[in-house]
Amino acid sequence: MSKKAVIFGAGNIGRGFIGQLFSESGYEVIFIDVDPELVAALNSKRQYHLEIVGNDGKQDLQIGPVRAIHGNDREAVAAAVAEAQIGATAVGANALKYIVGNLAAGLKLRTAAGKPPINFIICENLHGAAEHVRELVSEQMEAGEWAGLREQVGFVDTVIGRMVPVPTAEMRAEDVSLVRVEAYKELPVAKRGFVGEIPVISAMTAYDDFEVFTARKLYIHNCGHALMAYTGFLRGYEFGYEAMADQAIRDFMLAGLRESAAAICAQFKASPDWLNAHVDDLLQRFTNRMLGDRIFRLGRDPIRKLAREDRLVGAARLAQANGISPRYLCWGIAAALLFNPADDPAAQTLQRRIAEAGAEAAFLEVSGLEAGDPVAALVLQAYQKLVRNPQALP
Repeated sequence: MSKKAVIFGAGNIGRGFIGQLFSESGYEVIFIDVDPELVAALNSKRQYHLEIVGNDGKQDLQIGPVRAIHGNDREAVAAAVAEAQIGATAVGANALKYIVGNLAAGLKLRTAAGKPPINFIICENLHGAAEHVRELVSEQMEAGEWAGLREQVGFVDTVIGRMVPVPTAEMRAEDVSLVRVEAYKELPVAKRGFVGEIPVISAMTAYDDFEVFTARKLYIHNCGHALMAYTGFLRGYEFGYEAMADQAIRDFMLAGLRESAAAICAQFKASPDWLNAHVDDLLQRFTNRMLGDRIFRLGRDPIRKLAREDRLVGAARLAQANGISPRYLCWGIAAALLFNPADDPAAQTLQRRIAEAGAEAAFLEVSGLEAGDPVAALVLQAYQKLVRNPQALP
């Protein structure tokens, strides 16, 4: 096999999605990671175990050939970048600053060897991730070096829709390479990010109008998880699939996501049939018991998730701006203000702020909204009702 793909990050998304797609497309996959046990296992087996699960059973796949390089081996990492035909990052937004030195070193080697352009698909949960990585890489180089390189590397935005929970300790004990995923397989990417010819990758489609996919991921997929988590928490559920079995919660989520879908359609001129079909499919995917996704994971860090442009407040503001009353979205926001697991530091910080300053001041602080904002008014109305009856739904 002559084609090589390099992926920074052999975690959930690296192995659970992008590695599979590159492998299916005929590439040997080279992972860069700092987990020594995982690196050793990938190099020993030259493949890894992917378990695709659903309520109707599971499918076991062995993905290979693969190998791995420890991220501290700068020379080997740079050589892998220099030899690859395609790349990706899947390390988490906060870890990007730790990989760009090796990435820049590899790009310099490519230039010195007269290699053709290469594209990196940036699989990070961060708005404007591709441009952020481009800036980080450019900071690793002298001005003259970057000027000669900037047209030789593409940084491509994408959104990851496949659900891949963190492997449990039991899974890791069974097989450190094991990753469990749902069957959903779609990789939309921003066409504008590529340099040179766009490679053919399994399940990947390049779009000119990529912003609608960003909005769909944030204001439908992530928003749906948040609506489920915060109302599910107030009803005492531990797992997402338990909340989905509660018809009242499911109906509430559908109403909230219809508000989001209508707002996206109005803002981006998207097809209502396309978006509503995605909502219906997503709600069914959320019932996947085999994924074992916990309410805590889906709801943790409500301060971040209540930010002005994030999954809930951002969706409600988009709806309001397009003449759609975000009644159900605002109810979900109010439920987030009551999310208080003892082992979530952000949730506890928010609860202390509410106790000190009141719900209105605390919400305006975390959301960045102004007093009197229509969204804030709807949230506070719902909050008062939930304080009286935490299990209430509109």
